[in-house]
Amino acid sequence: MHPGTDALWNGHASLAPICASNGSMGRRMSIFDEQYRVVAIEGDRLLIRGILSGDVLAIVNPEPETPLTHAEYPPGKLIALSDPSAAPLN
Repeated sequence: MHPGTDALWNGHASLAPICASNGSMGRRMSIFDEQYRVVAIEGDRLLIRGILSGDVLAIVNPEPETPLTHAEYPPGKLIALSDPSAAPLN
């Protein structure tokens, strides 16, 4: 994980991963190589857990005027992060 790296999440607001846990052995996967399940919404943070790694990421919503909702991100929902550096330039 690269602190401060912005990530596009499901085509929605740019969200920045701020922490991870459960370090794994061997080759470390990129956060963009994995799928995640929603664990919870805590204020302006979305907690997700990696399906393969078990890593837990806290994603901060940089657009507080558009709050995260349980209807949009129910616990257990499968999501993926997309790498904004791979997106075409405007």
